[in-house]
This record gives sequence, C-alpha cells and structure tokens, in this order.
Amino acid sequence: MFISSPAFPNRTPVLKPHTCMGENISPPLEFGDLPAETKSLVLIVEDRDATPVPWVHWLVFNIPPDTATVSAGSIPAGGTEGIANGGTHGYEGPCPKYFHGTHHYHFQLFALNVVLDLPASADKTHVAASMKEHVIDSATLVGLCEGTKAEAGTS
Repeated sequence: MFISSPAFPNRTPVLKPHTCMGENISPPLEFGDLPAETKSLVLIVEDRDATPVPWVHWLVFNIPPDTATVSAGSIPAGGTEGIANGGTHGYEGPCPKYFHGTHHYHFQLFALNVVLDLPASADKTHVAASMKEHVIDSATLVGLCEGTKAEAGTS
C-alpha cells in the first residue's frame, strides 16, 4: 500500500502552494496497492512537531477504495471531511509559523475493512476510535516545512 504526491517526494519540503504561505490548497495525492478486502480509506494529515501534539491539518474518512488519485485542491471523491484541529472542515496546509526548525507533516492513509458510521462532525478522536479494530494496512507520506517565527501557538 502506498500514498505519494507528484508535488513532493517523501521527506522533502511541501511546495508553497500547499502551505499557508501560499494558496493553502491540498496537494495532489496518489494511492495504490490496497488490500483486496479494503472497504474504505481514511486520510489524516497531521504535524507531529506542533503544539498541541499532533495538530490535525486534514481529516477525510470513508474514501472509496477505488480512489487512485486526488487532484490538488480537491476532497477525495466520495470521502467525508471531518473536523481538523482548527475546528474546520477542509485542508489546513502546513503553517509552522510558531516554531523554528523543520516540521514533519504526516499524510497517513489507512485501509479499513469497514465503512465508518460517523457524521461529518467527527474529529480525529472519533475517527481513530471507530477505526481502531478495522485497520488492515496503512502508508505514510511525510512532507517537510520550515518554521520561521518563535511565537507561542499552533502550527
């Protein structure tokens, strides 16, 4: 199973259009080699270097398993956007403005053997609890983004 992006290779900087310093649109993504028994996918994008740790930048669940690509600035077709840490639906691009150094943004894809029975108001806590016993495979793409200011806050 894999998740990749034609916009940035694994463990390289996320391009500016996909950050808060640019257009703040989600990057294009590619998924593949899913287990045959996959019923749905979950995409969680989080900053593991943020305060509070981790900061959820995007949450999409119940993505159909035949999804192979997601266009830049798009929600995976058929998926349900949950609530990110900013209290909003939708993609919140890398924005490490409160931390010097490199932040690591984990684009995590989970293959589940069920479709989750959750409303769009679900956050990561609800999604993680519901999928706990149903993950059959996972993959991660890590994008980097450099922080520039030393202020207290989120990223």
